[in-house]
Amino acid sequence: MYKRTFKISFRDAGGGLWYCLSTQHNMQAHVAMAAVVLVVSWLLKLTRPEWGLVLFAISFVVVAEMINTAIEKTVDLFVNTYHPLARLAKHIAAGAVLVAALNAVAVGVLVFLPHLQTIWRLVVGG
Repeated sequence: MYKRTFKISFRDAGGGLWYCLSTQHNMQAHVAMAAVVLVVSWLLKLTRPEWGLVLFAISFVVVAEMINTAIEKTVDLFVNTYHPLARLAKHIAAGAVLVAALNAVAVGVLVFLPHLQTIWRLVVGG
């Protein structure tokens, strides 16, 4: 019997990530936004706990998008014509991405707002 090695499993997982990055527009948008957030995080010199929150929020969105893609591809594999349950499965998966993205926005507000308020006070003098 064929035994998968860790190296092969890791390669296949990387292939799945690459597929999502190279074919899914929403994943590309999430990664672009994540890059901006990471640069801003670095410029603001976030604390370690703040970095942890930001990285977890980014990862949560990426994982949700990948699960959404997997669900969409699985539904497409088994359903050739319109079916209300297939539509519902896709909408629920997309809703999960929305929840993850809203969580990331909330984390962004909680983490970045105090830093931006401090900068605002320094610039405006308030």
